[in-house]
Amino acid sequence: MSDTVSAGIDAPKVSKWLEANIDDASGPFKFEFIAGGHSNLTFSVFDSRHNHYVLRRPPLSHGLASAHDMGREYRMIAALEDSPVPVPRARGLCNDLEVNGAPFYVMDFVDGYIVRDIATAERVLTEQSRKLASESLVDTLAKIHAVDLTQVGLQDFSRHEGYIARQLKRWYGQWNAQKTRELPVIDRVHEELLKRIPEQGPATIVHGDYRLDNCIVGSQGEICAVLDWEICTLGDPLADLGLLTVYWTGPDDEASPWMSQYTTVKGFLNRSDLITRYAKITGRDISNIEFYRAFAYWKLACIVEGVYARYLGGALGEKQAAELEPFKLQTEAAANSAEVALSRLN
Repeated sequence: MSDTVSAGIDAPKVSKWLEANIDDASGPFKFEFIAGGHSNLTFSVFDSRHNHYVLRRPPLSHGLASAHDMGREYRMIAALEDSPVPVPRARGLCNDLEVNGAPFYVMDFVDGYIVRDIATAERVLTEQSRKLASESLVDTLAKIHAVDLTQVGLQDFSRHEGYIARQLKRWYGQWNAQKTRELPVIDRVHEELLKRIPEQGPATIVHGDYRLDNCIVGSQGEICAVLDWEICTLGDPLADLGLLTVYWTGPDDEASPWMSQYTTVKGFLNRSDLITRYAKITGRDISNIEFYRAFAYWKLACIVEGVYARYLGGALGEKQAAELEPFKLQTEAAANSAEVALSRLN
């Protein structure tokens, strides 16, 4: 068992819990680390009957408590199970810290691909299926925003009103608590965003980190499951669209400071195509989309600064100290992102 698994999984106790709480689960279990870091940790779990599950738990060093609330994430995917939104089947939630030292939940594994680099995009998708993946990504976002909150039991999941104002307060607070340098453009953009908050319509589910590599894609390009609901809430749906288009760089788009540019491969749609398709499907007014894009650029700058501050403080582990150099480049991206945000508001 790798160090990451042994640090994140108490195999004997978790195995006992799985057999007691997950239908059909039968030990012995094989645990493998899939992904994590400053985000929630994700483990693949096979049992003796070849059932395949996924276990999610908070990072070993916690950041924002609300960002690592297993109960919220589990409640969301469980609520969406019978909705048009594709999500893994929720299997069980453990809040007993005696079992694994932190809450965790278990869901079914969903087969497919996670596309996060050009090599994968070219290998697993054809030019036509890249187009379909672009369309399915937008269509799935529209489905998320169309969920009837009362029907799925999420009407009390969070406050409905004032989403952008709450987000500005949250991330500006994080910036001021963790910043490693003065960056006046962050303060300036915050002031400008506060002045220009568009009127929010009826609250919808907001994923909070919606992008292609947080989804499982099928071989035809269809979205098979939306993952990583760790900062989901209720609020303004256009915040998700704004963030998606900041992460996304299509074949003919100006480059974004964020993410690898895997969607530049021929066949993927351009940003403007995503926005147009979303507006057509949902009927929402997207005339203020540049505000939401500016907000996304600013928010990402605040988030990256916080992660860098935790690296400097050693909260993410000594063995990662050698990885500081790429994060220094990320802080440059944060500064660039804040400048882009300001230009979007001018």
